[in-house]
Amino acid sequence: MENQEFNNSATVIASDNTSMDLRTVSSGKEQHRMSMRDILLNDEKDFEDAEIYYPSKMNSHQDKEKVETKVVQPFFMPSNELVLPASELDSGDSHVPSPFILANTIEVPLQHLQNDCIIPVFSKDNEKTIAHQEFIEVIMEAVTKVFPHHTISPAEIRVSHQIKGRTPDAIYLNAKDLLDHQKTIYYERMAFIIRIPSIKDFINGNELSLTIGGVRAYNQENLYGKKNMEKFRFFIGFQNKVCCNMCISTDGFLEDLRASTIEELQSKALQVMQKYNAELHLMEMKELTQVYLTEHQFAQLIGKSRLYQHLPKFEKQRIPLLNFNDSHINTIAKDYYEDQNFSRMEDGRINLWDVFNLFTQANKSSYIDTFLDRNLNAFEFSKGVQKALNCSSPYNWFLS
Repeated sequence: MENQEFNNSATVIASDNTSMDLRTVSSGKEQHRMSMRDILLNDEKDFEDAEIYYPSKMNSHQDKEKVETKVVQPFFMPSNELVLPASELDSGDSHVPSPFILANTIEVPLQHLQNDCIIPVFSKDNEKTIAHQEFIEVIMEAVTKVFPHHTISPAEIRVSHQIKGRTPDAIYLNAKDLLDHQKTIYYERMAFIIRIPSIKDFINGNELSLTIGGVRAYNQENLYGKKNMEKFRFFIGFQNKVCCNMCISTDGFLEDLRASTIEELQSKALQVMQKYNAELHLMEMKELTQVYLTEHQFAQLIGKSRLYQHLPKFEKQRIPLLNFNDSHINTIAKDYYEDQNFSRMEDGRINLWDVFNLFTQANKSSYIDTFLDRNLNAFEFSKGVQKALNCSSPYNWFLS
């Protein structure tokens, strides 16, 4: 007891009939502390600001420390840099290119065609058709053979006209009650492109990359008969990276590729790729940038293009083909004023390269089975107008 040290302050506990009050006496001064009852019932004092003394610390002297609030930045997020949302943190170019065809198409991965779609057959002999995925795979293999040292992008695939069915065990079920494994689908029409970005050129400030692709449409096959030669469309050309418009020439397009096996299909595709003259195609497109139409000439071209749709048959046969309908022509006229990349100049003039791209841009609204034909027609028509401006040509009708 003699060695026991006592605190210099004393705690006096006073009581009455109403409440208990804690008082600390130190250095001759009495410091009043609120009771727990007063703390909880006093409306004038915020509970968060009240001082609460626990029994184990009633006799200890502790200086109140002011808590400083600091904004803490994670080590990987400097405070002087803008923090982007997760959706904007993608590496590389954040620009998402537009589809090469729109209309009523949707984009699907190759795995969807391989794993989720059935393969149509010829009804009379139950022989299978060449499936969409087989067409894509055999062309991809051919591209690898022709361009072994270049970068080849995965195929961009777009499909339309989904054909639905069901398995035999679901014959009596309502559509809403079908399970996934009881549903069957395939797509009547399919188009795809394969880009080779390492082979590129620039025209009028637009980057073009070499592109290979094809179209398959089951509606052009007689699936109710026996298996015979199947029809495909195949092309090699360039794609304008600015707008993803396709640029196709005559020697790079095979409108009616007939094959009964995938080996025959690949062989004919290889022939087209080997015969394609890319340098000539680029030169012809660059020449379009040197020729201009005045606003009056462009208006004449649009007006005659609409009249062309209603010409008598015998008159239309004497005029070069224009494979675009009124809806396309209306889009071209609108884009002449509003398109961000290919609209008119301040004085109303427009070069034929921009006119060509207005046509291919409007062609994106075409169905898959007419898409490539119209794309080629846009290039042939643009070259024909170029000739009409320089000399006598059947295309003079569109400018007269």
